[in-house]
Amino acid sequence: MNDKRRSMPVRVARWSAAHPWSAVGLWVLFVAACLALGTAAGTATISDAESGVGDSGRAGRIAAAGDFPEKAEENVLITALDGRLDPRAARAAADDVVRRMTALPEVESVAAPVASPDRTAVLVPVTMKGDTENADRRVDPLLAQSAAVQDAHPGLRVEQVGTGSTAKGLTETLGEDFERAEYISLPLTLLIMLAVFGALIAAAVPVVLALSSVAAAIGLSALISHVLPATGVLSNVILLMGMAVGVDYSLFYLKREREERRRGRPDALEIAAETSGHTVVVSGGTVVVAMAGLYLAGEATFTSLATGSIIVVAVAVLASLTVLPALLAKLGPRVDRPRIPVLWRMTLRSGESRLWPVLLRPALRHPAITLALSAAALLLLAAPALDMRLKQPGSDDLPRDVPVIRAMDRLTAAFPSEGTVHRVAVRAPAERSGDVRAALAGLAARAAADPLFAHDRAPEIRTSPDGRVHLMDVATPHARSSDEAARSLETLRAWLPAALDGLPAEHGVGGKLAEGVDFTAHLEERLPIVVGFVLLLTLVMTGLIFRSAVIALSAVALNLLSAAAAFGVLVLVFQHTWAEGILDFHSSGAVVSWLPLFLFVVLFGLSMDYHVFVVSRIREAARDMPTRAAVGAGITRSAGVVTSAAVVMVAVFAIFGTLSIVEFKQLGVGLAAAILIDAVVIRIFVLPALMALLGAANWWPGRGRGRGRATSSRRRRG
Repeated sequence: MNDKRRSMPVRVARWSAAHPWSAVGLWVLFVAACLALGTAAGTATISDAESGVGDSGRAGRIAAAGDFPEKAEENVLITALDGRLDPRAARAAADDVVRRMTALPEVESVAAPVASPDRTAVLVPVTMKGDTENADRRVDPLLAQSAAVQDAHPGLRVEQVGTGSTAKGLTETLGEDFERAEYISLPLTLLIMLAVFGALIAAAVPVVLALSSVAAAIGLSALISHVLPATGVLSNVILLMGMAVGVDYSLFYLKREREERRRGRPDALEIAAETSGHTVVVSGGTVVVAMAGLYLAGEATFTSLATGSIIVVAVAVLASLTVLPALLAKLGPRVDRPRIPVLWRMTLRSGESRLWPVLLRPALRHPAITLALSAAALLLLAAPALDMRLKQPGSDDLPRDVPVIRAMDRLTAAFPSEGTVHRVAVRAPAERSGDVRAALAGLAARAAADPLFAHDRAPEIRTSPDGRVHLMDVATPHARSSDEAARSLETLRAWLPAALDGLPAEHGVGGKLAEGVDFTAHLEERLPIVVGFVLLLTLVMTGLIFRSAVIALSAVALNLLSAAAAFGVLVLVFQHTWAEGILDFHSSGAVVSWLPLFLFVVLFGLSMDYHVFVVSRIREAARDMPTRAAVGAGITRSAGVVTSAAVVMVAVFAIFGTLSIVEFKQLGVGLAAAILIDAVVIRIFVLPALMALLGAANWWPGRGRGRGRATSSRRRRG
């Protein structure tokens, strides 16, 4: 065939195979350049003003316009180890704190010690020099002095909580979680690849390519963050997505090249490029399309997640199409060295599997019954999702075994105004500054008489240098996840317009609780738009790929079914308490609000990976046999690759389910459950049963491939 008529993956594979060192060298330079440029540029993170939506978003933008100097605040809390607090001992310890902190060059000021209303604690507020951004890197001298006070007063408990110390404590504790997850995921992925290929080099190639794709994507995302600011969890999401799709795409390609090479085909690499290479492009395109739906959420965090995911998927596709053929061409048969004896013999027998024909027998012999029973089981599993409740994660969801979190609990118990805080922001002409301050003072007095609000400290009204912006923090003594805290927010938002009545003022109520409430409401409003976009584009893309409306509709229906079942699992595990001991978490009775939308687009993209690969193999088989036989042959031939890819994804995602942060735990469990459902229930029962039931109609409006071929054969025999 003329090279110009060859598909793009084949042309790229031919060039890479002919110039292997150039392809590998260019890839190494690309990864190194991405990392170097990204490190030099740094990552621009999303500011509060950029990330907010609704009333809290408006409050954040008003506060940002005031250009208030944000200082890093630290609090040294003194409590009794047991029983009642000795006032004299507490006062002596507090004086020691003041003396030590005042002498530090990192400290700007130390306020007078304050006793809690119930006399169970003494608090020493400390203000650090510099802004809040790098406070965790500058807080060590303060922590050392707090520890020295603790040593000097062993009968008391001396703890430090604040901007820098809390960030440092969480980063150290939870950062260990991520490091452990990374250390486990890499060897585990390599072990799975060893079981798949039975040879060390073949197992290492997908892992190395996936890691290089992640490294390049992190560098590129840092560069792009200066245009589209990044969320703090973006690098973790890139790692999660990059390892999953990077290994999968290389696996698709390498398994097909190996399969054709074992058949003695001299053009094995070109066949792999024509089939699996094409599938990788299509699969990557569907994931990119699905992730692009997040842009319609109209929120900076989702924009960042979409951008990072699209980058890592695109880089993983590029690696599979360019550097992988070069490596395979250069290594040749040596890719299967050194061999692991037992595993190698298992891979030699994998092409003659007797298991998959047995597993597929119910779907192919009794498709209607199998389809009805399996679909009913998935719908039953999805039913709990109808009762899904959403909330933003907060300090209530952090693990209580972290020392700084326990200290924070004691601080907010003794000083409720240090806990859940609502920020009132008002912008008005500078000449009305006095009127605004009077209105806010009246609002504070009204809150002081209501039990929904904290009364241990009077709210402070701050005014910007230009007199236009006013801020006031009003605290509630109730936990952020409580109904009382939610009512306090509703109450404050109802009071504020009345307090400012007659003033030409823009206003809003922000704070962490308000941001969570508004964010959840915003997502519920945007969810139908994002879902509709993803479904429509997936339908169009699948229809164009397979030239079949029926295949497109069935792909969307099956992916919806598996996603719904995964949501049901998420609700069963995290909204209830039965799994708390197993997964080591405390249930908040809800699912993290950003998770369903993000999970939906990720699951749709990843499920389409498998669907495109499996249906492509079925379509190949349908050129030579009737549809029902082609379904069995196509799934059996692709079973090893799909199962291996699913095992890798489930293993990587399940590791995230062991993390301490509840949102990552939910993300890991949700993704692992969805991939497991898709690879087992959908691919073994639902998909083959549906395609066997539809027969030649699968390819409508095109000609029925299997039936047309069989009919032509009968005519020739006649």
